[in-house]
Amino acid sequence: MPPPIVSIVSKKNSGKTTLLEKLIPELKRRGYRVGIIKHDTHGFDIDHEGKDSWRHKQAGADTVAISSPWKISVIKDVVKEYGVDEIVARYFANEDIVITEGYKKAGKPQIEVFRSTAHNSPLHTKEQPNTLIAVVSDVPIDLNVPWFDINDVVSIAQFIEKTFLENKGGYQ
Repeated sequence: MPPPIVSIVSKKNSGKTTLLEKLIPELKRRGYRVGIIKHDTHGFDIDHEGKDSWRHKQAGADTVAISSPWKISVIKDVVKEYGVDEIVARYFANEDIVITEGYKKAGKPQIEVFRSTAHNSPLHTKEQPNTLIAVVSDVPIDLNVPWFDINDVVSIAQFIEKTFLENKGGYQ
């Protein structure tokens, strides 16, 4: 059975990465294996010009793997973007939970990060919550889902644990 998936979503510069930097260690402290998928709609390049793996890719290799005793990285050309479920099935089967940063349109349960100093309104509304299951914000906000203070990582982790990990299913 694949691990549950929850998406951390927001408008730009609301603090998704900062929240994840605090949330991951809290979930790890609780004993969970955590996988993260960062969605980048603009494309990305993790290989740097001049490095051997970059040179191999430039020479025409379809897949390049970089391996060490502590980690492995694979750069692979794809014909189309993999959906989040396919990525999880291929690469994250051994995790207890997979958290995505982004994937607003994937139909997965979403926790929205809203920072009042960055935006006037959140992505979701009370009338159209879609897949919203919680909101994390620097100000109280009512979207008919649980609200957590942006600095209360312990409560956010507890919510994720109760919703997705204790019963192994939840919103999946």
